[in-house]
Amino acid sequence: MFQKISIFFLILSLFAEIIGTIGGFGSSVFFVPIASFFFDFQSVLGLTAIFHLSSNISKIALFRKGLNKKLLINIGIPSVVFVIIGGFLSNYIKTNLFQVILGVFLILFSLLFLIKKKLIIKPNLKESLIGGSLSGFTAGLLGTGGAIRGVTMAAFNLEKSVFIATSAAIDFAIDFTRTIVYFKNGYIHQHDLIYIPFLILIGLIGTYIGKYILQFIPQDKFKQTSLLLILLIGITTLIQFLFK
Repeated sequence: MFQKISIFFLILSLFAEIIGTIGGFGSSVFFVPIASFFFDFQSVLGLTAIFHLSSNISKIALFRKGLNKKLLINIGIPSVVFVIIGGFLSNYIKTNLFQVILGVFLILFSLLFLIKKKLIIKPNLKESLIGGSLSGFTAGLLGTGGAIRGVTMAAFNLEKSVFIATSAAIDFAIDFTRTIVYFKNGYIHQHDLIYIPFLILIGLIGTYIGKYILQFIPQDKFKQTSLLLILLIGITTLIQFLFK
């Protein structure tokens, strides 16, 4: 069994989970490009959804005191609706153009909030609905929407435990929904299931390590850390597209 498993892939997945926890937006933004080097696109989507379910359960358990129910509803509901739309469209739409748009969007918005450090967007209904819709749609279509949600919540200037707990709860709803969609699409392949137990364990361990590291990052540096990671994701997304 172990001969069929890429240990290197699992190690990279652990790092993705740790960094995703520290950044507050989940591991999929790093896991998707990593998994793309080892699996076909449909397998990446299926594995990402299942992996993320376990890691988000861990985050909800470890950061549950910070859960913001209002944001959970305002961002979560449109996220779930649009992840279904994006998931079904992933069967019919070529994702290359959307990948470029996502990369440019992440770079521009992360730079905006890094340069304009005092710029804060109030977490009103309109802004929450837009951020949730975009996050859900890209999660369904491309396999990752956490970075868009991360930009949205960073703009709201949330306390780090609120940021992580609420983002994880929204992500859980997204992943549960898209797992069903991906299963119906035939993205969850039998030959990939060997990785599931390992990825579930990595989700638990990576989240715990990320939480431990977070206690050494002051609140005023947390937003900067998240935005820098999102900027890196945007650049990596474009580089990955250019070298396909």
